[in-house]
Amino acid sequence: MTSSLPGQEPAPSAPPSAGVADAMSWKFNDRERPLPPVVPPKPEGELAEAAKPPAGATVLFDGKDLAQWNPSKWKVENGVVETVPKSGWLVSKQPFGSCHLHLEWQTSDQPPFKDGQNRGNSGVFLMGEYEVQVLDTHENNTYADGMAGAVYGQYPPSVNPIRPPGQWQYYDIEFHRPIFDAAGTLTRPARITVDFNGVRVQDNVEVLGPTNPPGRRPYKPHADKLPLKLQDHNEIVRFRNIWIQPLAD
Repeated sequence: MTSSLPGQEPAPSAPPSAGVADAMSWKFNDRERPLPPVVPPKPEGELAEAAKPPAGATVLFDGKDLAQWNPSKWKVENGVVETVPKSGWLVSKQPFGSCHLHLEWQTSDQPPFKDGQNRGNSGVFLMGEYEVQVLDTHENNTYADGMAGAVYGQYPPSVNPIRPPGQWQYYDIEFHRPIFDAAGTLTRPARITVDFNGVRVQDNVEVLGPTNPPGRRPYKPHADKLPLKLQDHNEIVRFRNIWIQPLAD
């Protein structure tokens, strides 16, 4: 499907899908956009078996050290890695393209709680460009396309299955990278599926372009594989059990 980003008008034979058309009908971080309904997450016990890394997966963090990541000030203790505010991104040494990524994250349960985007904010950046948002959105309203489980600035999660702060949240992300031809023209946009605490909140959505602010931006050609990045947004967020498995394009 041809992208409908500014300057990239779709061909008459390939109009935007319903999902893309709906996403493009809302402004970036539009506070009028409806918030998804709250639903119960699956119990952690039901998720534990699927959370184990399968054969062939690369374990990026097993609770011991950051050997799979570039040098960082993020701290490892008690089997988790924790952001250090204002220290910068955590960036994988190895580049990845299409993949299945599993990770678990936790925000602080210690008051006073902030609100909106300043409450346990981080992000999972596939190829360093395409973000699945991390945020404590338990009884914390913010703009819909910035909630936990959102493809940031594009697609809110279809529902909100978050657990209270201090509990572990589970992400399973299936990512199919964008494909560019030899001239650097986009021939297939990226797609993302997200299971959040065992509940599907993004179902093979077509990514509109890089998610980094400001606003929505068109695709630019890049390598077939790029490092995974976890965001330092000046908030304390903990991660554990991070593994990644390559997928066919």
